[in-house]
Amino acid sequence: MNKDKQFVITINREVGSGGRTVGRLLAERLKVKYFDKALIAKLTEKFGLSVEEIERIKAKKKTWWNEFNTYYTTLINSAHLPMEGEVKLTTSSMFETEKAILQELARKESCVVAGRSGFLVFRDWPNTLSIFIQASMKHRIDRLMTKRGINEQEALDVIHSMDESRETYIHKYDDTSRYDTRNYQLVLSMDDMTPEAAVEVIMAYISKMS
Repeated sequence: MNKDKQFVITINREVGSGGRTVGRLLAERLKVKYFDKALIAKLTEKFGLSVEEIERIKAKKKTWWNEFNTYYTTLINSAHLPMEGEVKLTTSSMFETEKAILQELARKESCVVAGRSGFLVFRDWPNTLSIFIQASMKHRIDRLMTKRGINEQEALDVIHSMDESRETYIHKYDDTSRYDTRNYQLVLSMDDMTPEAAVEVIMAYISKMS
């Protein structure tokens, strides 16, 4: 990936690994937009977007980009984005809608995308870096207990539920696994690493690639 050209960085992560924080910090460091599941859900709801609506907008050369930029800034600066796991998108066409939205946004400018389908959405996209962020079960449990104020069993239940749902989601649309490292150029373990340190590792990797 060449950071001097328009790019997309996708981050898949295990819940409780801190990958969402890494993605946000990386976007800030690179001075590009950050998109995750929660933001796309809010965007879809706000603008009533679907695959069909996006195609109509493109066909008419009509854009919601300026309005979106204002809306995006408001959301990012607010404290009201839901935690991962609280966003429920269940329609059968949601993957295609998410894909269309993310690819349309990526055509506008460079971005960091955190989410379970990012590596699929941008698998054949030019100038892309795909990253997987993982951690030991203890690290994940401890982080969730701290972040969500829940006990150990509740954290374990969240992890098992989300691991299963994310893997099922991937299998629904492609014959691969999010744990298959061949889907990524870079895999990081967060056990002995802060999100800030992870960003430094990623930046160093990008510099070597450029």
